[in-house]
Amino acid sequence: MSAIYRQMDRSTLDAAYNNSDAVGGKAPYIDDFQARSAQLYIDQPCQRDLMYGPGPRQRFDWFPGPTANAPLLVFIHGGYWQWHVKEDFAFVAAGPLIQGFSVMLAEYTLGPEASMSAIVDEIGQLLDFISNEAKFGGAHGAQRRYLAGHSAGGQLAAAYRGYPGVHGVLAISGVFDLEPISLCYLNDNLALTPEEITKCSPLRTIAPGSPTVVAVGGDELPELIRQSTDYAQACTAAGEDVSLDLLPGRNHYSVLEELASPNGALTAALQRLHR
Repeated sequence: MSAIYRQMDRSTLDAAYNNSDAVGGKAPYIDDFQARSAQLYIDQPCQRDLMYGPGPRQRFDWFPGPTANAPLLVFIHGGYWQWHVKEDFAFVAAGPLIQGFSVMLAEYTLGPEASMSAIVDEIGQLLDFISNEAKFGGAHGAQRRYLAGHSAGGQLAAAYRGYPGVHGVLAISGVFDLEPISLCYLNDNLALTPEEITKCSPLRTIAPGSPTVVAVGGDELPELIRQSTDYAQACTAAGEDVSLDLLPGRNHYSVLEELASPNGALTAALQRLHR
């Protein structure tokens, strides 16, 4: 075996980041997520496919909260920066909506069409857009804004914990150091550069930012648990208000049930950030 990262060779590293194989296939989870998401679009008022930029995927869905000044949660979906759409994960909005939040589902251009740098920049473009819109808490709006993201979305959310007007971040099952991603099958489409590994890895760019909860399922792949643990510990060592929530019995997909439920652990973490 020729080790290339933490005593892992390429095939071992591929398995270490293959969340689908770890749960015996993600299709049943995604099928369920899509069905519940489609129902939420029926049940809840929503403005769909609002544009924050000129690109076809530079768009978002907005579920308004119960009041004009309801806090806003921006949720960034996962898929290792190259799969899925916001509509697959709309079901997670149910918990925050019941707890009085408005929810925005963010979309972004996927690799290989977009580079990692471009994907990260698109989230900044979205935040710039809503910062100038009063109904989303920008300009003279009174709403407090929070970022949440799952998997790749966890990395994208963490990248903006220092953005002005972001009051808290919930990073779920994220990848916070991109070096192992650059060395496994996921890089076939991403083509990460050394510069991107440095500037787009939250673990390597820790700076002052808003309070953050880093959450990961207790039944997730060891590398995902390590990534979350390392990032939370490094932030804490740097004096940042960052905590780690390990959710027992949850895998990379079922962990989202804790946000979809109004009484879930991730919904509770969001409420802690809002207090």
